Amino acid sequence: MRRSHMILLLILSIAIGVALASQTAINSQLKHYLNSPLQAAFFSFLIGTICLALLVLFEPSERLTLQQLTHVPLWLWMGGALGVYCISMSIYSAPKLGFLTFTGLVLFGQIITSMLLDQFALLGVEKNPINWQRAFGATLIAVGIIFTLQR
Repeated sequence: MRRSHMILLLILSIAIGVALASQTAINSQLKHYLNSPLQAAFFSFLIGTICLALLVLFEPSERLTLQQLTHVPLWLWMGGALGVYCISMSIYSAPKLGFLTFTGLVLFGQIITSMLLDQFALLGVEKNPINWQRAFGATLIAVGIIFTLQR
C-alpha cells in the first residue's frame, strides 16, 4: 500500500472517532427535545437512511436484484439491529457516564472483540493472531479507561 494511501486511511479512521463521539453528543441532545432515547435513535437512523438512499442512488455500481438479496445469509442482516443497540444505548449511557468514560469503554469493547475476531477468524475476518504487542496495547487502553473512571 502506498504511503499516501495509508495516511489517507489513518486520517479517515481518526475522523470516524470524531464522528462517533460527535454523533453520540448530538443524539443525546436530540433525546432532550424528544424525551426518548429510542425516538432520538429512530430519527437519527431516519436521517441516516435518507442520506444512504441518496448515496446509493448516485453510486455508479450495478443495482442489486431482489433475488440477489434473498441469497444473503440471514445473520448478515444483524448489522442493522446492532446499530440500533449501539445508537440507542449510547444516547442513554454517554450522558450518565460522561463522554470520555463512555468512549473509552466502547473503545475497550471494540478492542477486545476485535482481538477475538482476529484470533479466531470469526464472522468472516482474516486470522490475525494475538501477540504480546497487541495484548499489551489492549492492557494499556484498559488502564487508561480505569483512569477516566476517576472523577
